[in-house]
Amino acid sequence: MTTTVRIPEDWPATEEQARAVQDELRERVILDEPGPPPGTGHVTGVDVAYDDERDVVAAAAVVLDASSLDVVAEATAVGRVSFPYVPGLLAFREIPTVLAALDALPCPPGLVVCDGYGLAHPRRFGLASHLGVLTGLPTIGVAKNPFTFTYDDPDTHRGSTAALLAGSEEVGRALRTRDGVKPVFVSVGHRVTLANACAHTLALTPEYRLPETTRRADALCRTALRETYSA
Repeated sequence: MTTTVRIPEDWPATEEQARAVQDELRERVILDEPGPPPGTGHVTGVDVAYDDERDVVAAAAVVLDASSLDVVAEATAVGRVSFPYVPGLLAFREIPTVLAALDALPCPPGLVVCDGYGLAHPRRFGLASHLGVLTGLPTIGVAKNPFTFTYDDPDTHRGSTAALLAGSEEVGRALRTRDGVKPVFVSVGHRVTLANACAHTLALTPEYRLPETTRRADALCRTALRETYSA
């Protein structure tokens, strides 16, 4: 079942308002909790797909058993894009719909893995951090590219890491999830350490470069978007 989402009445309408919300919520990010042990409980992937012509976004949340990586539950939501495209403020385009998908799950999500960024963000408050603060859930970001940050190439074997840097500040890690394959870029969202975020990412990548959470959620949100307009 797909939930239909309305944009909240108090949602930011301008860049200035959105940045003010980021500044306020960023103060509530928790960085000194380890997070759940990898391979235990539930782990949930969230992802979104856009229909730019219709100004619509579809979100999916897929819960996996962290030990077996079997699907436990899934939910989708479709709504209007809730904010213009502005680099650094992309979370405001997606969060109402992502929250609706998470809320529709029949079980606790456990750790949430976002296809994007947490602290590895120009304002240190990407989607994973934003979502974590709003829900109280432990969250991490696993991105396909390093955004604006720099890194040295990790060693070629699986599990190798290199610091993702903003100047001299480590905002995440480049993590090799497959031997000789381009790394992914892991950052803390909320209530997880960076080392644990990397350990979770390795546990979620037994066969492919991207976490199973992201792969499943990506496929599901694309399906939800297609089915919304195929009826």
